[in-house]
Amino acid sequence: VVSGVAVSDGVIKVFNHIKVPKSSMPEEVKRHKKVELFCLSEGKKNTILEEGKKILVGNATFVKMLPDKDCHYILYDTTYETKESKKEDLVLIFWAPESGPLKSKIIYASSKDAVKKKLTGIKHELQANFCEEVKNHCTPAEKLGGSATISLEGKPL
Repeated sequence: VVSGVAVSDGVIKVFNHIKVPKSSMPEEVKRHKKVELFCLSEGKKNTILEEGKKILVGNATFVKMLPDKDCHYILYDTTYETKESKKEDLVLIFWAPESGPLKSKIIYASSKDAVKKKLTGIKHELQANFCEEVKNHCTPAEKLGGSATISLEGKPL
């Protein structure tokens, strides 16, 4: 099922900013967004940024911002370490809470590929239905590097 949802310019702009931090000046790095939440617009025709839901470096507690009754996409610029090396990858998390409406889950699920096509450079994707899946680091870590992952966001696993 293709939903025909368009990705707004705002989402693309933020994505490009997250993907390629513009500068390595310390004050710029501090302002670099680590996580961005976005959702479908009222009429479910566009993906739009969730106003006021930007998370800066070092503050990956985006779990508290997730709505418990509707779906969202989360763009997560993650830093992790495997036994071989340190890595940074872009992860698209599809948030589909258990208590969310079925229609919303279907629209979001069928729009995910269109979103991914527009946002080139996403290395991993993850679906989460419970806060615990995103909160405890184990699920994202397994998805990123499997058992070879030894730390996520500087925290040992």
